[in-house]
Amino acid sequence: MSGRTRLALCAYAATLLAAGSLIPLVEEAGWLVPAAVLLGVQSGAGALARRAPLARSVTVAVQTLVTLVLLTLVFVRDLALFGVVPTPGALVGLGELLMAGGEDVGTYAIPAPLTDGIELMMVGGVLVIGLAVDAMAVTFRSAAPAGLPLLALYSVAAGLSDGGAGWLWFVLAASGYLLLLLAEGRDRLSQWGRVFGGASRTKGGLADGLSGVSGGSSPVRTGRRIGVLALGVALVAPLALPSLDTGLLGGSGPGNGRGSGGGTISAVNPLVSLQNNLNQPENREVMTYRSNIQDPQSLYLRILALDEFNGSEWRSSTRRLTDIPDRLPLPEGLGADVSVTEVRTNISASRSYQQTYLPLPYPASEVRIGGRWRYEPEGRTLVGDDGQTTRGAQYEVGSLVVEPTAEQLAAAGAPPEKLLREYTRVPDSLPAVVAETAERVTEGSANAYERAVKLQDWFASEGGFTYDTSVTSGTGTTAIARFLRDKEGFCVHFSFSMAAMARTLGIPARVAVGFTPGTMKSDGAISVGLRDAHAWPELYFEGVGWTRFEPTPSRGSTPSWTRPEVPTDGASDVAEPSATASAAPSAAPSAENSCPPQLRQEGGCGPSQEPGAALPTDRGTPAGTVLLVVLAAVAVLVLPLSPLLWRTRTRNRRLGTGGRT
Repeated sequence: MSGRTRLALCAYAATLLAAGSLIPLVEEAGWLVPAAVLLGVQSGAGALARRAPLARSVTVAVQTLVTLVLLTLVFVRDLALFGVVPTPGALVGLGELLMAGGEDVGTYAIPAPLTDGIELMMVGGVLVIGLAVDAMAVTFRSAAPAGLPLLALYSVAAGLSDGGAGWLWFVLAASGYLLLLLAEGRDRLSQWGRVFGGASRTKGGLADGLSGVSGGSSPVRTGRRIGVLALGVALVAPLALPSLDTGLLGGSGPGNGRGSGGGTISAVNPLVSLQNNLNQPENREVMTYRSNIQDPQSLYLRILALDEFNGSEWRSSTRRLTDIPDRLPLPEGLGADVSVTEVRTNISASRSYQQTYLPLPYPASEVRIGGRWRYEPEGRTLVGDDGQTTRGAQYEVGSLVVEPTAEQLAAAGAPPEKLLREYTRVPDSLPAVVAETAERVTEGSANAYERAVKLQDWFASEGGFTYDTSVTSGTGTTAIARFLRDKEGFCVHFSFSMAAMARTLGIPARVAVGFTPGTMKSDGAISVGLRDAHAWPELYFEGVGWTRFEPTPSRGSTPSWTRPEVPTDGASDVAEPSATASAAPSAAPSAENSCPPQLRQEGGCGPSQEPGAALPTDRGTPAGTVLLVVLAAVAVLVLPLSPLLWRTRTRNRRLGTGGRT
C-alpha cells in the first residue's frame, strides 16, 4: 500500500470520527450512513485523480465535482439529468432544500428532527470537511493544517450538544487526527530511508501499515504513547481549570427529548418545516384557552402573516413596531355592514412553549398581557422584545368574529392600489404552469370571490390532491410547481400554492401561520397541542378585509362563507356538512366522487388522520447553526493557510528535485 493511499484512508477515518460529534445534535443517526458512503466515494475519486496524475488544483476540482454529483444523486435525483447529472433545476432544488434546512436550523433545539434540509446540511457539511481534510493531508501532503477543519467541526458540535458523553466524541475526533498525523509523519520519515528503532514484530501489521517500512514498530509505539498521553491531558486538564458552568466536554440541561418529559418546545421562526412535527408520536400541549365564542372550531390562533414571496421562500416583511395600544384599530378593509361579534379568550401558554410571536385570535381588538411585547400594525401581530417569549404567558384577548356573506364577498370592490401592488407580486422565477393552472381551475368565474372558492375546493376536494407528510418540504417556486404536478403534500404546500395562484389572478394574498382550534377538554377548556400547528391562506376582499380560506384537506374547519356553491355551468349542489370538523388528526381525503366536496374536506367521508405541526425540542439552545458555522469557520481557518500550503508545495518540489540529482 502506497503512502498516499494510507494517508487517504486515515483522512477518511479522521473525518468520519470527527463527524460522530454531530450525532447528539439530531434525533436520528441515519444520516451517518450516506455520509460515510459518499465520503468514501469522494476519497476514492481523489485517489484516482492523484494516480492519473493530475495537477493538485485539478484533483481538488474533480473531487468537488464528484461531491456535487453525489449530493444531486441522493437528494434531488428527480430534478437531475438521467438522475445523476446536475441541472440548473437540480441546483435550485438543492438551494431550496438548504434554505429549508436553514429554517429548521434556526427553529429547532437539540436534538433536532432529521428533516430533509438538515440531513442535506449534515451530509453536505461532512463532505465539505472531508474534502478539505483530504486536500490538505493527502493532495498537498500537509496533515497538520487538516486538523483545523476537524477542530471546527468538533468544536461547534460539542459546544452545542447536550449530554455527558461529550468526552467520547472528543476522544474519537482527536484519535482520528492523531492517526492522520502518525501516518503522515511515518510516511515522510520513511522517505529518508530505513527507520531504526526496533525489530518488526510481524509483517503487514498495523505498525508496518503506518510506517511503510520494516522495523518501524518502535517509532510507531512511541507515537502511540505520546498520542495517548496527549489525549489524557486534554481530557483531564479542563477538570482542574476554572470554568463557567459546563465546557465543551460536558454539560447538562433540562429536557428529556421526545415523550412525556418536560422538554422545551422552542421556535424562533414560526414557519418551520412541519414535516417531522406532523408525525410526532405525542401531541404535547402547548397552550390552553377558554372563550365565550359560539363556535370554538372557528377560533384559529394566528401567530403571524407571511406576505413576501421572493421565489425561494415566503417570509414576513420587516415593518415598524409600536407599543401595544389599549384598543387595537379595526382591521383594514372591514366595512360597517359585515356581521361582527366580539368575543373574549383567556389563553395560558405552557412553560415548555417558547415562541417570540404571540398566538392570537384574528383579528384581535384588545390584548392584556404582561412582559415586553410590541405591536406590528400591518400584520396585527405581537412580537416579543428583548428576549420576551410566550413561555408560561397568561393573557386575555378580545377579538372579532367576522362573518361575511357570500354575497358581500362576491360584491367586493377593487382593493387599494398600494395593497393590490404589494400583495399580488410574484417572482419572475414562478413557473408559468402556476398561473396557467389557476386560470384553468377558475375558468368561468364572475368575480374574485368565486375564483378563491374554486381554488380552495380544487385543492381540498376536487383536484385529486393527497395529504402526505412524507413529501419534501419547501415553499419556493420549484416546490410549488412540483406540488401541482405530483399533487401530494401537507398544509405548507396547500396554503402557499393557493396564495401564489391567487396572486397570479390578481387577488391579494398572504399566508398565516398558527394553530387550528384544538380539542375540547372535560372541564370546558380547549387544549392546543403540537399537532394543531397549521398554515392557511388569507385573501383580501374590500369591505371585509383579510379573509381565511382552508385548502388543506381534513384540516381545521371550512369557513362558512365558502360553503355556498359558486354558480357554474352544470355544477351540482354541494351538501352541507352534518358535523363540525374534528380537531383530531386526520389523513388524506377520500378520492371517491360520491362524497360531497365540503364534507370530504372536513373529514366527513371516513376515518382520517392528520398530525399537526409543532416545534419540538428538549433544550433552549438552537441546534441549528451547526454546519453553517462549521463551513464559515473552515473558510476563516483555511484561507490564512494558503501561504503555508504554497510553501509546502514549493518545499516538496525542491526535495523531489534534490532526490533526482
